[in-house]
Amino acid sequence: MTGATVRRPHWTQELPPVREIDPERVRAALVGARRLVVLDDDPTGTQTVRELPVLTRWSVDDIRWALQQTTPGFFVLTNTRSLAPDAAAARNREIAQACLRAAQTEGVRLAFASRGDSTLRGHFPLETDALADVLAGNGDPVDGVLLSPAYLDAGRITLDGVHWLRQADGLLPVSDSEFALDATFGYRSSRLADWVQEKSGGRLLNSEVLEISLAEIRSNTIAPLDIVHDGRVIVADAVVDDDIRALVLDVLAAEKAGTHLVYRAGPSFVRARVGQGATPAITDLQLTQIVHAASPRASRAHGLVIIGSHVDLTTRQLQRLRQRQAFTQIELDVAAIIDDARAREQLRAAAQTAIDSIDDGLVVLSTSRRLVTGDGPHESLAISRRVSAAIAEVTTGILAARRPAFVIAKGGITSSDIATDAMRIDRAWVRGSMLPGIVSLWEAASGPSAGIPYVVFAGNVGDDDSLADVVQRLELA
Repeated sequence: MTGATVRRPHWTQELPPVREIDPERVRAALVGARRLVVLDDDPTGTQTVRELPVLTRWSVDDIRWALQQTTPGFFVLTNTRSLAPDAAAARNREIAQACLRAAQTEGVRLAFASRGDSTLRGHFPLETDALADVLAGNGDPVDGVLLSPAYLDAGRITLDGVHWLRQADGLLPVSDSEFALDATFGYRSSRLADWVQEKSGGRLLNSEVLEISLAEIRSNTIAPLDIVHDGRVIVADAVVDDDIRALVLDVLAAEKAGTHLVYRAGPSFVRARVGQGATPAITDLQLTQIVHAASPRASRAHGLVIIGSHVDLTTRQLQRLRQRQAFTQIELDVAAIIDDARAREQLRAAAQTAIDSIDDGLVVLSTSRRLVTGDGPHESLAISRRVSAAIAEVTTGILAARRPAFVIAKGGITSSDIATDAMRIDRAWVRGSMLPGIVSLWEAASGPSAGIPYVVFAGNVGDDDSLADVVQRLELA
């Protein structure tokens, strides 16, 4: 199958029966395994996990703190999806070097995951190349790159080597989706082997990609991964979590036998690799305890929702929130933000309006819904960074004056900038998801925002009601 001949699966043919793999089997296999460090190109990779540390800075001391926690892994927020290629590669190298220094001090061996978007946007293979260069330079060369972009909770599966988006009317090849038209990270191929060749500019040939089928996974006939060498790319089908856990067991066995892999992974692989299974959303009781620990209801302002994502789903979610409840909306005009002469006054006025309104009710800070792009991918990315920085600046002004009951940030680059620049979160814990398998709740462990519930909400997940549902849960806590 090629990118030009992608077809929908033949539903008249039954898939092989699922080979059930309990998360406990993975946890047992993790004994003595490399500790996982997830370099997350935006904060939304934490949506499927719970009770893991997150770092937004990567000093050796910060990484040592994460390694000293009794967890099978941790996240480092890189925000590289917002960076130009050279800067993204440099940041990956810097973080990897710091991780290796910290690991040496703590006597730990690491496995590196480059967490990428489940709709295939981001810097690939640049980021895994950068990690492989650092590891080779430190005497630990990489044998292969495992590509597993599945995000099963959000309906992103891989079948017959093709990546699909589950929709109400069936499965859509990812290259036929709006995400493939991304101004910076667009692509043409849905078959992952073809996508690898496309994104590598032909350096990595589709004929050399090792494709692991669903039949092999479910019949336990995956060829030993120790045949992988010289950075060969591996892609694997994944329809349910058991498929990924079966793959992880083979990966761990190969690594213990001496094969060294780096991962380019979506959220579902990360969850499996740390030995966790899908769990329900945070309960109302847990949420109430987290919200009330931040500040008593009587003394706190209302919540702050920040929307930077421009995908159609986010726009529909904002419209549905407007239908379901009243709030003060402050819209930043993107055209004005990128005009230096008009930007300063707009940002000052937006912050003041929010400060004046948040004691009385929910405040929503959003960008204008018309997407503004540049003449090419680099110019479009520069505009995205500028807009996100402006949103973070307004948020910083709001937080300096008032302490919201909660903060929700919608969009990958937006949620990263809000966490690091506006809320100044250095270390945090992922407490779980607000909705089953999607929308991550963080609790800052240090800094001025410690205790404020922070919700990382990807632009491309959920249904039309999801944003309103999350807001309602937090407001009722």
